[in-house]
Amino acid sequence: MKKRKSILEPKDRIYLLKGEKQPLAYFIASKDTPRKRLLYYDEENNMSRPLRYARNSNSPFVDEQDKNVILEPVVFEDGVLRVSKRNPVLQEFLHYHPENGVEFYEFDNEKDAQEDVEFLYNELDAQLMARDMEFVMMEAVANVLLGGKVSKMTSAEIKRDIMLYAKRYPQDFMETVNDPSLRVNNIASKALSDGYLSFRNNKKDIYFNLKENKKKLMTVPFGEDPVYVLASYLQSNDGLELFKFLDDKISEN
Repeated sequence: MKKRKSILEPKDRIYLLKGEKQPLAYFIASKDTPRKRLLYYDEENNMSRPLRYARNSNSPFVDEQDKNVILEPVVFEDGVLRVSKRNPVLQEFLHYHPENGVEFYEFDNEKDAQEDVEFLYNELDAQLMARDMEFVMMEAVANVLLGGKVSKMTSAEIKRDIMLYAKRYPQDFMETVNDPSLRVNNIASKALSDGYLSFRNNKKDIYFNLKENKKKLMTVPFGEDPVYVLASYLQSNDGLELFKFLDDKISEN
């Protein structure tokens, strides 16, 4: 069988055990056995290939090793395993190991730093977006993210809480702002908070709360978000007339 080329860049690598435990010595399985299978699925050849770490071999695959292999344990000391670029076969073995990402993972400082930078950028973008947002839009976002308590908050409290939310959960904040259904969700939330609709039966049912109409509108399915269920109804053909009515009423305020 043609030897599979390594896809790994030559460099020193550090591997860490997952979780909080850091035992003095932790051995991972280093060869495929009937009791402990170490198999890698080779898509190119459509077969599962057994793995084995042998320090005198240039491949981690059993079918590419000769019979005179020198086996060696793979040990994490204090939860850490450092592998030099001079030992590419161990790096490749760990890369294909079934427990990679389950019991251990490769520590990539550059990748972690890049993820931190991306989060900081998102955090900054979200805060600037919140700062420059018109209050009407901010209130709509607040109704979705902060819930019914918004109706009892001052404008300053809403601005403060939205800015804090944008800082703590930038991705969630920006996804909400860019959600095309935001306006409908806002109408649904304000319809409940402003009293045009009301809950009954421990928020299991939504009723009209108008002088001329006190009829039941819908039952909220168990475990569902009432605002989401109501917003979905308002976007349907059956709820279009009610949406227009609520939109006009809420816009007047």
